Amino acid sequence: MGDEGKLYVPLELVSVYREKVVPVASMLTPNQFEVEHLTGLRISSEKDGLEACNILHAAGPAKVVITSLRMEDNLLLIGSHQKVKGEPPEQFKIVIPKIPAYFTGTGDLLTSLLLGWSNKYPDNLERAAELAVSSLQALLQRTVTDYERAGFDPQSSTLEIRLIQSQEDILNPNIKFKAEKYTTV
Repeated sequence: MGDEGKLYVPLELVSVYREKVVPVASMLTPNQFEVEHLTGLRISSEKDGLEACNILHAAGPAKVVITSLRMEDNLLLIGSHQKVKGEPPEQFKIVIPKIPAYFTGTGDLLTSLLLGWSNKYPDNLERAAELAVSSLQALLQRTVTDYERAGFDPQSSTLEIRLIQSQEDILNPNIKFKAEKYTTV
């Protein structure tokens, strides 16, 4: 739908996503900007992110992954899996250090990786998220390294991600980013 404070779709379509798409989705992977539009909740803390997941679960999806919340010097992925309707979801976070560069396509790639790993681990969203995030971060680090080796400043422009060169990281990721479970009180 959008990112960085900008909608990619007409404003009128936000209600269509909220009322038609969300209720039939089995997994939702919005970024912070999108989840705020879908829930009407301004997210400024982890607690807000967890509440947004609960709002989205109530609307339909069993799996919700907020792919990127901006929290200080890190990005935060919050995952939530409601395995039994009406029961509290299993919720977790993965802290991801920001890479000082701008990439295109990372949200779509993370969603694709999450979908693939979720198919392999349908009852373990944490594992799927660890694999997806670890793949993506290895790919982004390779991208930055390639640009630096070629003499380009990675912070000076949008970087084309090194997808082909990162096939091994996609197929067999080294898990460097671990999920931390939230405990219910």
